[in-house]
Amino acid sequence: MTGAMTAAFATTDAYPDRAAPADAQRARGLARIAVHRDNGRSRIADLHQAGSSRLRMPRTPPDAPVEAVLLNTAGGMTGGDRFRTEVSVGDGAEAIITSQAAERIYRRSVGVAEVESDLSVSGSGVLAWLPQETIVFDRSALSRKLVAEVDAGATLLALEAVVLGRTAMGERLNDIAFTDSWRIRRGGRLVFADTTRLEGDAASVMNGKATGAAGIAFATLVLVSPGASDAVEPLRAALDDLPGEAGVSGYGDMMVARMIAGNGQALRAMAVRAATTLRGVPMPRVWNL
Repeated sequence: MTGAMTAAFATTDAYPDRAAPADAQRARGLARIAVHRDNGRSRIADLHQAGSSRLRMPRTPPDAPVEAVLLNTAGGMTGGDRFRTEVSVGDGAEAIITSQAAERIYRRSVGVAEVESDLSVSGSGVLAWLPQETIVFDRSALSRKLVAEVDAGATLLALEAVVLGRTAMGERLNDIAFTDSWRIRRGGRLVFADTTRLEGDAASVMNGKATGAAGIAFATLVLVSPGASDAVEPLRAALDDLPGEAGVSGYGDMMVARMIAGNGQALRAMAVRAATTLRGVPMPRVWNL
């Protein structure tokens, strides 16, 4: 499945012909959180939020990882909006970053919505990056980038899911521009580089047998951790009885899972099963609200 989708989607990182007017009012957001280990507990060492980005910390037991929930007070994104999230987890610390709800990318008049996530995990730190799905609407444009630096003894579990329209509303995406770029380094060495581009008539592309086989929701999950490839067979078994299709592969300290389904609900079930299988604990509570 992965190879077919890569062949169908070209690779790019920008849309130079779609710039927002200089005087257009656009949403901006910056959220930054750093977590360190202090007296045997994971604690927040730095917290910054600006513009339309907010971070909320649910109450958790003292010995639990720090949990932060991202909020977009703008209520969605459109062309020209820019959001950036920076997460740093120190040696021995643990953190979970999720989002309050699915992010929505609405139709744009001009410009491209830009989302950047910069993740860093040091020493033996553990970071679970688990935002809820992104819903893409017709005539929208999104450029999303995830960059991560993971130390040789650290762990990163990263999940990103995309739903192309709302099937319950009978939506069909005839004109979108979507780019999703991942770059993960482990111990300073690039170990995962992946860029997906879907532009124009998304419905037609996803209907192809070699691309989406009529699936309209897809997700990528990456685990970078000592011995990560040992989780390949357990994850394959965990996903085997669910609707949709999944491909899981791994080598050494990295494992990658690709999931695709005919609707957002089915994809969500796959994503939840995958993450809970790998983590051994339920998803953050906001996933069930």
